[in-house]
Amino acid sequence: MTVSDRTQPRQLGSTGPSVHPMALGCMGMSGMYGHSDEQESIATIQGALDRGINLFDTGDFYGMGHNEMLVGRALRGRRHKALLSVKFGALRSPNGSWLGYDARPSAVRNFLAYSLKRLGGDYIDIYRPARLDPNVPIEDTIGSIADLVQAGYVRYAGLSEVGVETIRKAHSIHPICDLQIEYSLISRGPEAKIFPVLGELGIGVTAYGVLSRGLLSGSIPAERDDFRARMPRFAGANFIHNRRLVETLQRLSGAKGVSPSQLAIAWVLAKGKSIVPVIGARTRTQLEESVSAFRLDLSPEEVTRIEEAFPSSAVAGSRYDEHQLKMLDSER
Repeated sequence: MTVSDRTQPRQLGSTGPSVHPMALGCMGMSGMYGHSDEQESIATIQGALDRGINLFDTGDFYGMGHNEMLVGRALRGRRHKALLSVKFGALRSPNGSWLGYDARPSAVRNFLAYSLKRLGGDYIDIYRPARLDPNVPIEDTIGSIADLVQAGYVRYAGLSEVGVETIRKAHSIHPICDLQIEYSLISRGPEAKIFPVLGELGIGVTAYGVLSRGLLSGSIPAERDDFRARMPRFAGANFIHNRRLVETLQRLSGAKGVSPSQLAIAWVLAKGKSIVPVIGARTRTQLEESVSAFRLDLSPEEVTRIEEAFPSSAVAGSRYDEHQLKMLDSER
């Protein structure tokens, strides 16, 4: 299989849009991983579009609106070539702290109005609640998105980090094109229950965290405002243990003549045509390395060998802290 074959578009579910097999996640361009350069961020978004990547993921709460404004500037004059996936519902304080979630129908319409203004357009391609609001039935939230689809403000409905029961309820109200969920060599939980249901219902996957927030690429949280420093897998003895696991990945990737990042991305790409990895490149150099993963064609046998050499059960620490895990419907 050639690189051209591996970069053929993938459809997000049976009802969703056709997209490049890799998406660009823009969260890290707005402070979550520490300082980032705005001009480099814009150049990276534009570079991704030039490389054929057409799905860009953001959230109205990333940088309290900064990320949407950044994406809007980067795509000015080229919006028609891009598909925007926007998460909503997370509430932020002026000091940056998290205040919970709001997915009431009135809040959905309010969030959308502000997102359209910041992004500089009159529609959003895929609109999704960032998390399940425990105080609002998912049917009400998705029903509101369905009304916005009917009105032309939204084109597709998506979900993020929800479990099987919620997926079924949401899909019964309006077709869901994709579920956004963390999925990587060391975060393979969705394979057990969630992915089979998505296959049954014809729902695609946009997989974030394919490099486990840089853990698989050897990245080290260095800045005070890098939120990874507070995550279990990057803390203390867990981090020391996990760095040894990454050495195993380095040996595997070295044998293939690629970087650990490229091998980790190639593994996700090889796991099924219904999965689109969302890479978090913040620079053009990182983007180029990620896109180069398409040069690597893993056979089913190689995928199995990688999983056996790098079992997800070997990782130390959970993907979120205990408080955050309790809020994830996908973990129930």
